[in-house]
Amino acid sequence: MTYSGIDSGRTALVTGASRGIGYGIAEAFVARGDRVCITGRNEEALKGAVDRLGADRVIGVAGKAHDEAHQAVAVGRAMEVFGRLDFLVNNAGTNPVLGPIADLDLGVARKVFETNVISALGFAQRTWHAWQKENGGAIVNIASIAGVSASPFIGAYGISKAAMINLTLQLAHEMAPGVRVNAIAPAVVRTRFAQGLYEGREQEVVAAYPLGRLGVPEDIGGAAAFLTSAQAEWVTGQTLVVDGGMFLNSGVH
Repeated sequence: MTYSGIDSGRTALVTGASRGIGYGIAEAFVARGDRVCITGRNEEALKGAVDRLGADRVIGVAGKAHDEAHQAVAVGRAMEVFGRLDFLVNNAGTNPVLGPIADLDLGVARKVFETNVISALGFAQRTWHAWQKENGGAIVNIASIAGVSASPFIGAYGISKAAMINLTLQLAHEMAPGVRVNAIAPAVVRTRFAQGLYEGREQEVVAAYPLGRLGVPEDIGGAAAFLTSAQAEWVTGQTLVVDGGMFLNSGVH
């Protein structure tokens, strides 16, 4: 997608957007004319993403999502450069461990929650006070189908994403009517982050999807663009499952 040449007058902050799903979302926003602040841990990767998206419309702020100082800098920088912050997409996440949770190191569990859930709340709070409380807007939290079903291989991640879905409900209730808050729950999307879930056995994984393929970042970008658009002005507190039809195969056979 490329910039349409139309300036929407709106601004978005997308966390974890130097690549993958976050980049796909930022790209969709830029294409419709938004200005975007993206964040990411790696400054060099972030700069490359800004250059590809268009440095005339996009800025990057490097840092770790769970770092409160970084949250303050990112929101402050977006307000300083763009003067407003209509949309927030909490996409930054981590999944440092694979396997069952019965023997999971609790320190790892804390890290997962700190990055995947607490950081999202922190960004939402700062965006609310900086702009949205007085001016309205929308928030999209990137959850996962792991948050709405048992996922033994990525249990800690799934628990954190279930918490993200409930966070969405709480924020939607508290921030109404001016701010709409929704979540997206993707299935496996072809990204470096999710490689461990399909690498070396992609055809086996794809067989579970009625639509015959894994997701791509553009699929989630389109969903986020919809949830932050005028067409979704009566939608809040919802979790949009974007799964290529995978749950269609979960019934009785």
